Amino acid sequence: MEKNLPRLLILLPIIVLGGTIGFLTIEHWSLLDSFYMTIITLATIGYNEVHPLSDQGKLFTILFVIFGVAPAWGFLVSVLFKSMLEGHLRKILGSRKMEKQIKKLKDHYIVCGFGRVGQTVCSEMTRDKVSFVVIEQSAEAIAELEKAGHIFIQGSCADDENLIAAGIERAKGLVNTIADEADAVYVTLSAKQLNPKIFIMARADSQSVHNKLIRAGATRVLSPHVYAGIHMAQTTLRPNVVDFMNIASDGSTEGLKVEEIAIKEGSRLNGVSLKDSGIRSKLGITVIGSKKKGVEMYYNPPPDFLISEGDTLILIGTGSQLAKLEEFCGA
Repeated sequence: MEKNLPRLLILLPIIVLGGTIGFLTIEHWSLLDSFYMTIITLATIGYNEVHPLSDQGKLFTILFVIFGVAPAWGFLVSVLFKSMLEGHLRKILGSRKMEKQIKKLKDHYIVCGFGRVGQTVCSEMTRDKVSFVVIEQSAEAIAELEKAGHIFIQGSCADDENLIAAGIERAKGLVNTIADEADAVYVTLSAKQLNPKIFIMARADSQSVHNKLIRAGATRVLSPHVYAGIHMAQTTLRPNVVDFMNIASDGSTEGLKVEEIAIKEGSRLNGVSLKDSGIRSKLGITVIGSKKKGVEMYYNPPPDFLISEGDTLILIGTGSQLAKLEEFCGA
């Protein structure tokens, strides 16, 4: 449509000018009458002629309609039809392409909602090179998703079919950023039923919703308002500590970064003490915490702390140091 618009803008004035000059020359009408006759003929309105036409005028009108009006309308209709068809095909092909991409995903994340919170979540996941699918129904948000190049499904997060289409059975986690309380609880319930092992991070704007989401099966629940208030207070009271933690959680720099890694079956660290693991001596990474199955977090574990299968180590180091960690740990 955009490519053909200049041609249409050039063609129409030429046709109008040709018709006006024709009626002006053949019928000797005034300029206004000739222009008016050209416009009503071109627009196919069907009004009577401003003056009775001579035989030459009738012949000119026939030729004007055949070689001027008909081609103009034909060109306009073809441009509009082509634009609609291309847009429809582009939408179908784009949808099928995303379906193929989603089918290839495994251990990915599903982000429900692409509002302000959802956009921030997607930005963080993109930065960390994590695979994810967004479910969103707002037309404005869909346009932003297309612009950002994210994989998405257009529809309601509360629809089980959309969750299944997003690969919930194969997904590692779901981030529920929906502000609507009823939908947020329903999505959490549905996701837990479709994949009982999935990690669910949910948003709650009140304590009552927080409790409902926990009962519905959410693994973690976070209130953006509470978190923002705590962060503001801590920044006011302990600005240097907050600056350090911001650096430690920001993977966009080569500064410090906090990361976690799960010790899986076959890992070379299984059954090895922290001091003999080489995490500190060989990689320069500091273990600041460890969580064992069914046990609370160990903070600042001692050197003789025994690493076991199923443990999750919380570490702090530079981006380059942490990049070597997975290979260092083995399976």
